[in-house]
Amino acid sequence: MLVAGIDSSTQSCKVVVRDAETGKLVREGRASHPDGTEVDPAAWWSALQEAVVGAGGLADVDAVAVGAQQHGMVCLDADGQVVRPALLWNDTRSAQAAADLIAELGDGDEEAGRRAWAEQVGVVPVASFTVTKLRWLADHEPENAARTAAVVLPHDWLTWMLAGGPAAGLDALTTDRGDASGTGYWNASTGEYVERTLRMALRRGEDEDLPHLPRVLGPAESAGRGAQDGPAPGALLGAGTGDNAAAAMGVEAVPGDVVISLGTSGVVSGPSDTAPVDPSGIVAGFADATGRQLPLVCTLNAARVLTATADMLGVDVGRLSDLALEAPSGAGGMVLVPYLEGERTPDRPGATGAVHGLTLSTSTPGHLARAAVEGLLCGMADGMDALADQGTRVDRVVLVGGGARSEAVRRIAPVVLGHPVVVPPPGEYVADGAARQAAWALSGADEPPTWGEGARDGESTTYDAPADAAPGRAVRERYAQVRDLTDR
Repeated sequence: MLVAGIDSSTQSCKVVVRDAETGKLVREGRASHPDGTEVDPAAWWSALQEAVVGAGGLADVDAVAVGAQQHGMVCLDADGQVVRPALLWNDTRSAQAAADLIAELGDGDEEAGRRAWAEQVGVVPVASFTVTKLRWLADHEPENAARTAAVVLPHDWLTWMLAGGPAAGLDALTTDRGDASGTGYWNASTGEYVERTLRMALRRGEDEDLPHLPRVLGPAESAGRGAQDGPAPGALLGAGTGDNAAAAMGVEAVPGDVVISLGTSGVVSGPSDTAPVDPSGIVAGFADATGRQLPLVCTLNAARVLTATADMLGVDVGRLSDLALEAPSGAGGMVLVPYLEGERTPDRPGATGAVHGLTLSTSTPGHLARAAVEGLLCGMADGMDALADQGTRVDRVVLVGGGARSEAVRRIAPVVLGHPVVVPPPGEYVADGAARQAAWALSGADEPPTWGEGARDGESTTYDAPADAAPGRAVRERYAQVRDLTDR
């Protein structure tokens, strides 16, 4: 039997077809998404169909699941038509809405508001979360807010479209724990929607109707079957999930593993049996795709810090890696604070990047390259510390994403992070996680299938933490001295 996993990310759509029992890759395809932080969902659907064709079609596939970018706001009218282009996770126009919602739930007291949000939904609003985008919609486009009969996330919408879309009706909309936990109106601890925060976001009173929300499926539950005239005719549809939960499933992470993904965003997460309550908002109380919790820290800036620095130096990212490894640990005191597109963690949507410690001796391409890699990793290390403070066990780091292809990142990571770092071979781990979820739904088993290294094109490489932790501590201490000097 064959299963397919779909990764509808910010930049592209990837489809992998794998053997349901062994995980062996059979074929794959991809297509690009348009740039921007506001996208018509029709572009995702077109890209999915193109990627399916590139993967040789799905007519012979028994089950399909979708992993997709989290938090995106997709509003549907009563007929199932898209009301307006989706606002994506990295659209920061709702930053003020986030601040307003925190204050309102705390009756004007920000600290009380943060505590209340953390306790009621497991997250503290930042511009990324769906709940803040709904407030922005209510305030800036009230007519569109009034037309909204259902609110879904990107993976919800794509799964629904595979099942027939508007023809299937709004009652056929589904989601899963992993993606629902990133909305700001669903609690991963209780497994329930929180009507109060949704009403606040849309400014709707107790006597006003709320939009229809998708049914939250269990980890191995099915969302139905693919429409006969669609890209996956008759295939069992898995619950699907958000990209972070799918990636954790793709690398088969277990408690003790912290997964660091260096893509468009930087994500630090780890399967846990403990639901965090973090009023600071640094750690989001997300769920995973297996029934556990997935405490998570996300930054807006990750792999593109490397490409931006390479562009400044007039080199490619391969040469940037070489330069970084030629420079000394700590870059001679130079620190690059990588807030190039504002920042989500810490919550500084208006921040910019900064370079500190520029002297005659550090004014070399190698020092800047090293500072870029170390600054990126220091941000990830701060996130890992925050997870540990919330009870997540850290035994080792699993490093994935485009940024993990840099040899400098791979070798410097255990120094800065202070833990062994396992780097799986390059792969589409979000799509792989979705495929593994589809295989789980197909099997009806109590646990997801274990595919292991046999499902990967190559073997994982482990980089041990150095015996002497002093160089890594020095890098982080210097970073901590300057990271808060940048503007908000």
